[in-house]
Amino acid sequence: MFKNYFKIAFRNLWKNKGYSFLNIFGLAIGITCASLILLWVEDEVNFDQSIADKELVYAVPTNQKYEGEWRTFFQATPGPLAEVLKTEIPEVTKAARKRDKSFLLSVGEKSINSEGSYADKDIFAIFGLKFIYGNSKDAFKNKKSIVITQKTASILFGNSQEAMGKNIQFDQKTNYIVTGIIENFPKNTTYPFTWLIPFQNFTDGKEWTKGYGANFTDTFVKLAPGVAVEKVNKKVKAILPAKTGDKETEAILFSANDWHLRSNFKNGEISGGRIEYVRLFSFIALIILIIACINFMNLATARSEKRANEVGMRKALGSGKKQLIFQFITEAVFTAFLSGVVSIFLLIILIPHFNELIDKDLSLALSKPSHFIPILLITLVCGFLSGLYPAFYLSSFKPIEVLKGSIRQTGAASITRKSLVVIQFSASIIFIISTIIVYQQVQHVKNRDLGMTKENLIEVPAANGNIIENFNSIEQELKSSGLVESAGLMNSQILSGGNNTSGVQWQGKPDNEDVLISIRTVTHNFFKTTGMEIKEGKGFGTSQAADSSNVLISESFAKLLNTDNVVGKTVNWQGQMFTIKGIVKDFLYGDMYGTSDPVIFYNQAEGADYLYIKPTTGANMSNTLQEIEQVLKSQNPGFPFEYRFVDEAFNERFKSEQLVENLSQIFALLAIIISCLGLFGLSAYTAEQRKKEIGVRKVLGSSVSGVVKLLSKDFLKLVLLAILVSVPIAWYGMHKWLQDFAYRIDIEWWIFAIAGIIAMGIALLTVSFQAIKAAIANPVKSLRTE
Repeated sequence: MFKNYFKIAFRNLWKNKGYSFLNIFGLAIGITCASLILLWVEDEVNFDQSIADKELVYAVPTNQKYEGEWRTFFQATPGPLAEVLKTEIPEVTKAARKRDKSFLLSVGEKSINSEGSYADKDIFAIFGLKFIYGNSKDAFKNKKSIVITQKTASILFGNSQEAMGKNIQFDQKTNYIVTGIIENFPKNTTYPFTWLIPFQNFTDGKEWTKGYGANFTDTFVKLAPGVAVEKVNKKVKAILPAKTGDKETEAILFSANDWHLRSNFKNGEISGGRIEYVRLFSFIALIILIIACINFMNLATARSEKRANEVGMRKALGSGKKQLIFQFITEAVFTAFLSGVVSIFLLIILIPHFNELIDKDLSLALSKPSHFIPILLITLVCGFLSGLYPAFYLSSFKPIEVLKGSIRQTGAASITRKSLVVIQFSASIIFIISTIIVYQQVQHVKNRDLGMTKENLIEVPAANGNIIENFNSIEQELKSSGLVESAGLMNSQILSGGNNTSGVQWQGKPDNEDVLISIRTVTHNFFKTTGMEIKEGKGFGTSQAADSSNVLISESFAKLLNTDNVVGKTVNWQGQMFTIKGIVKDFLYGDMYGTSDPVIFYNQAEGADYLYIKPTTGANMSNTLQEIEQVLKSQNPGFPFEYRFVDEAFNERFKSEQLVENLSQIFALLAIIISCLGLFGLSAYTAEQRKKEIGVRKVLGSSVSGVVKLLSKDFLKLVLLAILVSVPIAWYGMHKWLQDFAYRIDIEWWIFAIAGIIAMGIALLTVSFQAIKAAIANPVKSLRTE
């Protein structure tokens, strides 16, 4: 029986090649889109799977209250917290501090800039690190021990085994002996590192790290199995207020299951994150599949008359309705299977390009059941659902009417097809509108006034080596080259949140109000280099000593003083009085969609982390970079020249939104293509059904344009209805999406008009091809049998 069904299915597909292509290819596109999205979703939800006992592992950020609202800070816990959590809360079995840092690692002639971490020994158990050589028990017995990843060992020593017991030099100063080699981290890891050294190397000689007054480190814990997490969290929250007396700072538990997907916090509570995109694209995958399945149903029911005689004959010979339903569903599943095969070939071709787009290392890996089974299930479910309605529709034909040639398609079938076309184009129009709005939102933020000039501004890491010590010489050499206009140092990346404090005091500040102020140390030419504008007063002079008691503040800080003539007023920080020398125009950093905290600037080179360089206007960038590299290598020998442009760093801040924009464009295009394939098939069928009518009309004098209009208007009415359906849905969805951004666009009416025009134009082009073909056909051929 199955053999006969497959034979019939194959013959029908082969006999109607055009119809078969539209069905198979349309469904293949849908399966391919869904598969790509599912591969992406799998990677997202499987972040940090390398952590053994992941459900027991927690980061410990802090909630701090400023101006009546809780704000959540990572890498912002005091030094003693980890040990206190472990000793005073029985449910905490392991606790460790971790502070990231980049150093130049050297072995003989080989050197690499590598980012790793100072860490406590419990980090091995918390992160479930797997040792290839060495072990977690002995890895940190010596203060000058270092544990490195396989990749780092291969780069510096050639292979992992050779690295054990050898020395690695940090910044050409301090030697560490390799006591362990651990497995490399997968790319989908939230907290990767390439090396670990004992945390003691950071805290030695720094008394400020031993108290609760400074927040400077990440803290991680591992809980005992089976504990009530909420109860433990209450204990964790009570620790800092009990130790400091400050009820407006608390530590909280943040599960490893949420690190990647739910990393956004609002008023101290999780408020979403990447999980929103996982849900969004999973929903899009479903919509794409539905659109593809609609094509199948539409084309199958539209061609029902072609198989009416077959159904009538089979019924007359004794076939029952159930048998016919089973046959047609089997044919649909067979067609879907062919689509699945085509989809696999498409995936093999597209995955490398998809990886470039989303910056991941996805692979099809059909040998993995977690990949093969979902694709198979998608194919089978699509085939079954796509064939369900046509099977019931075709099997309902009455054999007497069919064999007498009096079969007519019911109004219900026509209404069903039209409804499905409306659903298809509604989804496509929603994609078009969403794509336009996402693009607008991203560009809106990218084009906002940053308070600085990011174009051609070069950022160079400066914390390692002699860059700070030799800065004056470096600046002089660069300027004398004629290729560089100015250079300046800063203690953080210009776009990052950086360091902050609530300890700044000024006259008139409310006693019960904590205000978070960002701290920036800069050199005198920093403002000129970055294009920041000094609105009032003066900038720093060349002498740091002369400006040791002066500060500059941002406009938003000046407003907090609530007084005229801010220049000359004083502020108090850490018991020292500073005079406000000037006011700097507010600049954007941290949250690119919000407003940045007030800033206070000090004239200080020590402790700087980044060097900023402004090339001379019109200078050749390649020559400029070569000159900068030459100067830095002469002033900071042994350290590789690394740089990036600030505008590139700025664009990287929009990775998530850019991903949504790019994928929306792709899926909007594919949704339209799938919809048009179905519309193309339906218009071809309509033209075929009405060819005799068209022939009569032409004989009676109808023009080509008249016939095209006749065949097109019904479809355009459906697209117009789809516009009316899709506009409110798209507006609601995008309005809700925009609410997550403090700095956002308004949704304009013309966006919906453009989307409607695009949809109407695409539909008209699709239908017109078949309409014109029918209109210019020789009427004699269509009427010769009459």
